[in-house]
Amino acid sequence: MKGTAAIVGAGIAGLAAARSLTEGGWDVQVLERSSTLSTSGTLIGVWPTAYAAMERLGLTDRLQSIDITSGTLLRPDGRVLASLTLPQKSHAVSRISINEGLYAGLPEGTVRFGAAVRSLADLPQADVIIAADGVHSSVRAAAFPEARLRDGGTVAFRGVAPVASTGPTETWGRNLIFGRAPFPGGGSNWYAGVRADLAGTRDDDPLAVLQALYRDWHPAVHEVLDSLTPQDIDRRRIEDLAPLKSYVSGNIALVGDAAHAMSPHLGRGGCESLVDGLTLGEALLAAPSVAEGLARYDAERRRPTQKSVLGSRVMARLTNLQSHPWARDTLVAAVGALLARRRPAPSSAGSPKRAAP
Repeated sequence: MKGTAAIVGAGIAGLAAARSLTEGGWDVQVLERSSTLSTSGTLIGVWPTAYAAMERLGLTDRLQSIDITSGTLLRPDGRVLASLTLPQKSHAVSRISINEGLYAGLPEGTVRFGAAVRSLADLPQADVIIAADGVHSSVRAAAFPEARLRDGGTVAFRGVAPVASTGPTETWGRNLIFGRAPFPGGGSNWYAGVRADLAGTRDDDPLAVLQALYRDWHPAVHEVLDSLTPQDIDRRRIEDLAPLKSYVSGNIALVGDAAHAMSPHLGRGGCESLVDGLTLGEALLAAPSVAEGLARYDAERRRPTQKSVLGSRVMARLTNLQSHPWARDTLVAAVGALLARRRPAPSSAGSPKRAAP
């Protein structure tokens, strides 16, 4: 089937859907409220399913990425809590390079910048409307009145610091977490998850807030914070979306954060958005009608993405635990030790085999 599609939002999900549909012969218009392609955002941990989607979209040859095979959980004093081995084909990828790679593969003029969609009346006529306009989607608000955002109780701070990292680490404390990892091309991707009532307000100096909260943490945290200025820090309140009964209403489909906004604590949001866009495009291309294509997309993506929302919500509560963090740490350390004992021995050729976490 071929047809026309209007996509609201030129983020990962919207551009992936546009790339898939245009390659299948569809006439696609992407409406983006910003004046240029987004250069915000930091690092995305790309799990194997999302990497396979990148391969199908022809992105892997031009991405800024690094392979990640392991990670370490730390205590605030720097002691190791657990070491994890990650699945094969796990990567850390610059969000900007994903957007740029998807955009570069689109026909000229596909994306209209400075085209804000505030209501359904702003949409052009099209066989399919794809809402890829993020957590606070205006299309979702109009077409899915039952949708409900939930406060995650956490504020996320993030950025890229001009100091090197040797490998991914995440440190868990009481009400606080701090992560850092190598950034493709140099520097460290970093993030801090802070219980909302400890995070100050948007008018507060974010660097001063972080330095006060993490003042007793290990030197690797201070190495990052000491390299920053307040202007280097992105601050946002975390919200997720309560489960919807469908991602489809008439000829409108939700993708990415518009469909399943989630906390970042499992690193799944960017991955799921990429897979959404590709899956929706392939479903429409393979189906005999728009209605059947949208139904296939909804059946394939709604349940797995809503499981990711739930898992991320649980992990957010676990990592930012207020009471008895020692019990959490004891359990995590025990599980990490068990997994370490189950890892297979190196092969005769001398290259280690990886075990799934």
